[in-house]
Amino acid sequence: MTAVDRCSDKTRAWVCEAVRIIEADANRSADTHLLPFPLPDEWGVRLYLKDESTHPTGSLKHRLARSLFLYALCNGWIVEGTPVIEASSGSTAVSEAYFARMLGLPFIAVMPRTTSQEKVELIERQGGRCHFVDEPSQLYAESYRLAAELGGHFIDQFTHAERATDWRGNNNIAESVFDQMALEPHPEPAWVVVGAGTGGTSATIGRYIRYRRLGTRLAVVDPENSVFFDAWRDTEPGLTGCRGSRIEGIGRPRVEPSFLGQVIDRMIKVPDAASVAVVRRVERVLGRRVGGSTGTNLWGAFEIVAELVAAGVAGSVVTLLCDGGERYSHTYYDDAWLAAQGIDPEPHNEVLDVFLATGVWNG
Repeated sequence: MTAVDRCSDKTRAWVCEAVRIIEADANRSADTHLLPFPLPDEWGVRLYLKDESTHPTGSLKHRLARSLFLYALCNGWIVEGTPVIEASSGSTAVSEAYFARMLGLPFIAVMPRTTSQEKVELIERQGGRCHFVDEPSQLYAESYRLAAELGGHFIDQFTHAERATDWRGNNNIAESVFDQMALEPHPEPAWVVVGAGTGGTSATIGRYIRYRRLGTRLAVVDPENSVFFDAWRDTEPGLTGCRGSRIEGIGRPRVEPSFLGQVIDRMIKVPDAASVAVVRRVERVLGRRVGGSTGTNLWGAFEIVAELVAAGVAGSVVTLLCDGGERYSHTYYDDAWLAAQGIDPEPHNEVLDVFLATGVWNG
């Protein structure tokens, strides 16, 4: 009988230590806050924002990056010295660079050459290296090529997001939200509203709702130039588009493998100008800046709140504050950039004025 050992004691020991380091980082971090968004008491509807900007890397993607690294480590895909490659120019790359540096691993973010210098600096500040391509369509092929050339691992958030997170619980975002809602006037939300980027967050929350036998329904918002809404509405999972989303972190030109349409109860298409209008309004209401995906989330949440108010139904709605606005000072908060993009928030400001004053939705 012949025996073959594929994993040395040294390799196993390194992986065990890597898992411990990541778990210790999570253990040092407090849970993120659930913030009430001020609405008139007489409406009978409460709105909450799960503030994911307070993670060490400043965004919702911190949870995903942690799960992706643990998934890859426990699958044997990452060992000592493995270069880690990701196709991302945004918050996921920032968070993954953080965990790669923690484990002493090289990290390469494959991104379009047009990526803002702000994002490049955030990734490099975490110890990552940026590898540029001329066409966004080259991102995946170039990531696979680099992984093969360097003997590395393409971590591939868009494929593995829905399976890397334990959706039954274990401190995922769904469990956290429902635990924090326990003492609120309406502890079981009528709706949870999230965006679709990788699809991992909506998959986790949708599965958790069913697993816990809750009556909560899940709404997913989708920005312009993203195919998720049309693909879900028309049941066309192979649908593709030709443009990328201007709302960073959500929206894709193709339906990603992690997007599970079957766990979604409703989808809402949100104009980019509406997302920007909300972003700028939130700064006045909460006294802080938020990113564009939070604006998209809140536009959808406002619409649902208005429907509950119109129906005279008391209840609660929860959505996500995905990241802070400091990453977008040269985009959503820059009038010249908006003008160059042809984005005019003003017509949507009128919708917000009426809603916040009366609870009526004319969007």
